[in-house]
Amino acid sequence: MTASSTRRTTAARSRLAAVGAIAVAGALLLTGCGDQTESSGSGSTDPATQSAAPLADKLPKEIRDKGVIKVGSDIAYAPVEFKDSSGKTVGIDPDIAAAMGKELGVTFEFENGTFDTLITGLRSKRYDIAMSAMTDTKDRQEGIDPDTGKKVGEGVDFVDYFMAGVSIYTKKGDDQGIKTWSDLCGKKIVLQRGTVSEDLAKAEAKKCPKNKKLTIEAFDNDQQAQTRLRAGGADAGSSDFPVAAYAVKTSGGGNDFQLVGEQVEAAPYGIAVAKNNTQLRDALKAALDAIIANGEYDKIIKKWGVEDGAVDKAVINGGK
Repeated sequence: MTASSTRRTTAARSRLAAVGAIAVAGALLLTGCGDQTESSGSGSTDPATQSAAPLADKLPKEIRDKGVIKVGSDIAYAPVEFKDSSGKTVGIDPDIAAAMGKELGVTFEFENGTFDTLITGLRSKRYDIAMSAMTDTKDRQEGIDPDTGKKVGEGVDFVDYFMAGVSIYTKKGDDQGIKTWSDLCGKKIVLQRGTVSEDLAKAEAKKCPKNKKLTIEAFDNDQQAQTRLRAGGADAGSSDFPVAAYAVKTSGGGNDFQLVGEQVEAAPYGIAVAKNNTQLRDALKAALDAIIANGEYDKIIKKWGVEDGAVDKAVINGGK
C-alpha cells in the first residue's frame, strides 16, 4: 500500500493477470489502525537460536544484537495482514516474515500504522522495514511523487515476494453496469488513500467527460472503504485483488460484495528497505530465497489460497 509515493503505486502499463482464488482463513475484522507492536512467529532470539539460524551472519550487527526486525505495516488489509478474532496479527505477510525470521535468527515485530506513513517511518528509522502489501514501483524506488512527478525523498529498495493485481468490487447483485475502469465515469468509488487503486481512479477521472465526473472518496484503510460501500455510500470499491477477493468471500458471509471485471496492473509486492541499508536488504533476499527453496514459502501461499501470485525467486527492485 502507499500515499502516491508511499504505497502500492500504479505500474507503468496496464496488463491483465489472474492471481488465484482466496481461501477463507478466519473472519474479516473491522478494526482501525492504531499503534501497537506484535511479534511474528514464536521463535526465541537468544544466542543459541541465532547460532542455529543459517543466515544470521548476513544481518547487520545492530539487528543481530537486538534479535528483532521492526516492521511497519497497515494491519487492516486481510488476508495480507490483519487481526484475527483473538487480536493476533495474522496473514500472508506475517507468515512469510516468521519463516524468514527462522532463517535469520530474529523475530519480525509488526507495528501497526497508516499505510501512507510507512515509508516516512522507514526514513525516520522508526521501522527497519515496511512490509504491507506494498507494490514495488519505479516511483517508490526513486522517491518520486507520481501525482507531481517531483522527487520527494531518497526512495527505497524492495525485495519482491509476491505478485498481485487491482480489482473493482460492488455491492452484491448491484454492479450498475460496471465492468471496466471506464464504466466508473459518473459513479462514486471508495478506496484506501495512497494506493494503486487511488492512482488508477485519478487517472480514469481525467478521462471522464465533464458531465460524467468520477467521484473518488479515499480512506485511511480499506475496511473503512468497505464499510462505506456496504452502507450504500458509493457505487464501487477498489483494492488489490487478494484483498478484494477476501472481502467478497467473507463480508456478510459472502453476501455483501461481488467482484466485477478483471484485475489490472499486476505488479510485485516488495519489502521496503532504506536505500543505505543494503546489508539488511541482501539478508532479506537470502532469507526469502531460502524459504522458497525449502518449501516453507509454498506452504504459506497455499494456506492462504493465493498460489497464482507466488514467485519462484526473490528479486530486488523488480517493479516497473
